[in-house]
Amino acid sequence: MPERTPSSWYTAISGCVRCCHEPTAFDLLRGMRERAVPLSGFALASLVTACQRWNKEEGRTCGAAIHALTHKAGLMVNVYIGTALLHLYGSRKHVLDAQRLFQEMPERNVVSWTALMLALSSNGYLEEAFRAYRRMRMEGVSCNANAFSTVVSLCGSLSLESHMAGLQVFSQVLVSGLQRQVSVANSLITMLGNIARVQDAEKLFYRMEERDTISWNAMVSMYSHEGLCSKCFMVFSDMRRGGLLSYDATTMCSLIRACASSDYVNIGSGIHSLCLRGGLHSYIPVNNALVSMYSAAGKFVDAEFLFWSMGRRDLISWNTMISSYVQNGNNMDALKTLGLLLQTKEAPDRMTFSSALGACLSPGALMDGRMVHAMILQLSIDRNLLVGNSLLTMYGKCSSIQDAERVFQLMSTHDVVSCNVLIGSYAALEDCTKVMQVFTWMRGVGLKPNYITIVSIQGSFKFSNELQNYGLPLHAYTIHTGFIADDYVSNSLITMYANCGDLDSSTKVFRTIIKKSAVSWNAMIAANVQHGHGEEGLKLFMDMQHAGNNIDHVCLAECLSSSASLASLEEGMQLHGLGVKCGLDNDSHVVNAAMDMYGKCGKMDEMLKMLPDPAVRPQQCWNTLISGYARYGYFKEAEDTFKHMVSIGRNPDYVTFVTLLSACSHAGLVDKGIDYYNSMLSVFGVSPGIKHCVCIVDVLGRLGRFTEAEKFIEDMPVLPNDLIWRSLLSSSRTHKNLDIGRKAAKKLLELDPFDDSAYVLLSNLYATSARWSDVDRLRSHMKSINLNKRPACSWLKQKKEVSTFGIGDRSHNHTEKIYTKLDEIFLKLREVGYVADTSSALHDTDEEQKEQNLWNHSEKLALAYGLITVPEGCTVRIFKNLRACADCHLVFKLVSVVFDREIVLRDPFRFHHFKGGSCSCSDFW
Repeated sequence: MPERTPSSWYTAISGCVRCCHEPTAFDLLRGMRERAVPLSGFALASLVTACQRWNKEEGRTCGAAIHALTHKAGLMVNVYIGTALLHLYGSRKHVLDAQRLFQEMPERNVVSWTALMLALSSNGYLEEAFRAYRRMRMEGVSCNANAFSTVVSLCGSLSLESHMAGLQVFSQVLVSGLQRQVSVANSLITMLGNIARVQDAEKLFYRMEERDTISWNAMVSMYSHEGLCSKCFMVFSDMRRGGLLSYDATTMCSLIRACASSDYVNIGSGIHSLCLRGGLHSYIPVNNALVSMYSAAGKFVDAEFLFWSMGRRDLISWNTMISSYVQNGNNMDALKTLGLLLQTKEAPDRMTFSSALGACLSPGALMDGRMVHAMILQLSIDRNLLVGNSLLTMYGKCSSIQDAERVFQLMSTHDVVSCNVLIGSYAALEDCTKVMQVFTWMRGVGLKPNYITIVSIQGSFKFSNELQNYGLPLHAYTIHTGFIADDYVSNSLITMYANCGDLDSSTKVFRTIIKKSAVSWNAMIAANVQHGHGEEGLKLFMDMQHAGNNIDHVCLAECLSSSASLASLEEGMQLHGLGVKCGLDNDSHVVNAAMDMYGKCGKMDEMLKMLPDPAVRPQQCWNTLISGYARYGYFKEAEDTFKHMVSIGRNPDYVTFVTLLSACSHAGLVDKGIDYYNSMLSVFGVSPGIKHCVCIVDVLGRLGRFTEAEKFIEDMPVLPNDLIWRSLLSSSRTHKNLDIGRKAAKKLLELDPFDDSAYVLLSNLYATSARWSDVDRLRSHMKSINLNKRPACSWLKQKKEVSTFGIGDRSHNHTEKIYTKLDEIFLKLREVGYVADTSSALHDTDEEQKEQNLWNHSEKLALAYGLITVPEGCTVRIFKNLRACADCHLVFKLVSVVFDREIVLRDPFRFHHFKGGSCSCSDFW
């Protein structure tokens, strides 16, 4: 051009920017300045737009230079260049720069305000963006369609508490009449969908005079989000029927998300085919949605195949696959996938590590968790709240509480989730003192607890003193704050009182619940089962059905536990049949509870018939099987089951070792038991707990190795509780060790001065040592504090009749026949050399009276009645609420050979199977 005006320069620069010739545009700018051509806001605004196409640092540096040039040229009054700079700073995540620039702008219009709101909302500052909208209205700036679209979109992303703001903006749009604009209507539909106002969104959609693909996508997405799958596909069908609009990748992603369940996975496969036919399978977001859908719908092999077949993957692809591996229990594959991601150009983010830490939620995976933690520290994202909470969860689940505490202390910010995770970790360790410290701290710093907080705290209380100190005040707090109205909280209160030994208060809480859910009934049934009130548990089950509640797997499992506690085989079989009828017989909890019921009712053969195949056998079933063998004294079978489980790659857990060590204890295999105890943490990563320690103390005490038992208690990783001292006291009675017995009784009474078992066991110890004055003194003290010994009781059931016997009981309808049979048994046993074992006699009488007292024991009366009524060739099954004495055990062995009968006696701890003059316990019980 022979002659160029300023406008020529401006137009040339703008044209170069539009044609993506940014270097040429900046060369022209330099030419302008060399020729002293005056700068214009139009040209500089075009160049700022060019900066947005460059990488993050170059774009910001260039934008800052133009910003400075604008100041120098006195062009900050130009609203166009100011708005362009706002967009640049917002897209580069420099929110503070955008806010400072906005304050400097002498003139702002609706476009400037919109740019500011967009810069804030796109970087997560939603509340600040909405405040900017309010300031704009206060300054009298009218919204256009673009401004309303922006503010409506951010309202859809606000927290639940701020949904009213979205409705206010909705009303302002209606007043302005701009809802007729397609872009505004689309934003409104999305916002209404996000706040679950489905009917309002439908009204708006069907009143729209003009719709585009985004309008239809907004409806499909809303229905998908709300789980309205049928409506989702109905809208999609209407969209395709018109023929004017074509679906796109966004449409497909919404439809695929709606199919993420086993009920709709076949439809999802059809959508997958549609994507292939329409050429949308090359879009990464579509493939990501498909991987997530197949995984959630249980078709993990398809999800895995699709992911590894993808030609291109983004970070969301990797995150989705890692999360899918974790959800399907393939933890090692999840960590391997993380390793492969680190070898790509994609930078892992907070979602990546949150999912990866989910693969490290067991003590055996602690080292893997620490490795992931190291990566997080290296990438400096440990300050992120989601990552911090995930680390807390990982260390808590790995029982590494000191690491969890350290993470919590180093976190820059905390939310209620952080506190709930730490409280849950302490609750799992039954450390209610630490639980209450966290609860007090969170309230002190202004963090509001939620129902999960309260439920977790309530679950940490196990003893009566904890109930008095913490549980009752917490109950009062739930009433004061209104948490008591929450179903989860009220149901958890039932369990809290039951766990702390106060069943009456559990019942009172249950009765105050007006609308009792299935969970409420289940909690009350479980509370009664826990307290040994199996009959009341079954009665509640009947009441629950009469109240119109449907039974679920939890309820059925609890009722089966009731039958197991009562040793009520007939009711247990009926419940099992009901489970089959209701389609619950394949549920793992029901299968395990039914197995446990058959095992505790003496039907080991039925229990074995129910065993799932080892390849798919749940951990609970392995544990129940080992426990069943242990209860019968079949140590070899229990150990073989444990070894089989480990050989197929299943990791034993806390309960597994309780059952295995119990088997060692019942068999008297102390060295083997100690070997397994020592391997728990070193080999299997399971931290020893109080129940494991009880088993070791029990077997050492049974063998009379009290010095080792005391040393073990001193070195235990957990504080000794009542179970430890009660076991030691019981063993001291067997071996007549007064010194150890007194020590154990003292410790037991320090924990609970009204523990009747401490007085009874110590009294029995004195009796076996012929210290009758001490016996009288203890019994007098028990009377003075209104403490009664639990009476012995034995029973057997035939058809629908339960026959119960106490000591010297003469209340049975067939008393004469029973005592006649008892005399017959006595005479026949004398013929084969029976001599009464009077060491079990607990009263200061002569030998003849001691022997007479022994023949009044409840299990002997039950045995006599069983021999009368149970047909020849059938097993006599007797149940007793207390441990059988040595003389009764001897009599049962002799009867099994003299009368040629099989007898099964179940006490609270194990089964004794008598046959041919021997017992399955090998006389060690």
